Amino acid sequence: MINFEWYRTFKAIYKTGTLTGAAQELLISQPNVSQHLSSLEAYICHQLFERQPRKMVPTEYGKLFYTQIVEAVEKLENVESDFRFACEKRMPLTCVGAPLEFFESVLAPVISQSRAELIFEFGLTKPLMEKLVKGDISFVFSTANGNEKNIAYEPVLAEEFLLVGSPGLDTSTFKKAINKEYYDKAEEWLMEQDWYAYSSDLSVIRRFWQANFQKRPVLKPRFVIPDYNAILKALSYGNGLAIASNYLVKDPLKQGRLKEVWAGHTATTNTIYLAYDKTKMATAQIKIVKDLLQEELVTH
Repeated sequence: MINFEWYRTFKAIYKTGTLTGAAQELLISQPNVSQHLSSLEAYICHQLFERQPRKMVPTEYGKLFYTQIVEAVEKLENVESDFRFACEKRMPLTCVGAPLEFFESVLAPVISQSRAELIFEFGLTKPLMEKLVKGDISFVFSTANGNEKNIAYEPVLAEEFLLVGSPGLDTSTFKKAINKEYYDKAEEWLMEQDWYAYSSDLSVIRRFWQANFQKRPVLKPRFVIPDYNAILKALSYGNGLAIASNYLVKDPLKQGRLKEVWAGHTATTNTIYLAYDKTKMATAQIKIVKDLLQEELVTH
């Protein structure tokens, strides 16, 4: 009788290319990996890999065998994971890291609809990802895609950066220059305005400027405020400009507390990822956190 673990081991060797990699992925010893593979090859009467010094190269039969079994194996793995997760009396406490402004604008309106118990931690992507790698938190809504071992990054939201201004700001000169494609004059006007920035390095402003003017901005912000919601609130009372994500400015624009000045002739975009340790998170647990975004999209 064939052992399901033999299939799982075969898939891990195929994906990692080594016995050592498969052992690390499955959290078993390398001798066990070798034993599983030998047993499977003996059972089906075919060699599945050519053993080379530094890697395992699938034979033609091995490639065919992989295409035949991989979908079924992954489905069974998901069923196993989901069943184990569903058998618990309560959903496990889940700690989610996110930028504060992302939580306030995107997650806060929908978290009450989640059936999980959630603990949120706020901060910048880099320190939050360090905690994720250490196992101190379960998920991170990340503004960047990294390559840490065992960490999966799933794109969950696309954001676009917009140039916005105070509601009373006179933008007629800028609009006229943009309509006539006088981008030098448009840039001159921008340089004369009061700017609100998230950080002194002008990271978002630089991206927007590079995409639309093909150069770095030579400007000094009048106000540096390390919180986007605070920036937008201050801007609504002031007389200046800022660049922020579309999900942050959506409501202030609708309510007339800000005005959209320019989306740029070239869109400046970024992807928000859901990051998690794929060796620790169950499929159902991942779905619960991803569904927060789905609820937000449906609601808005």
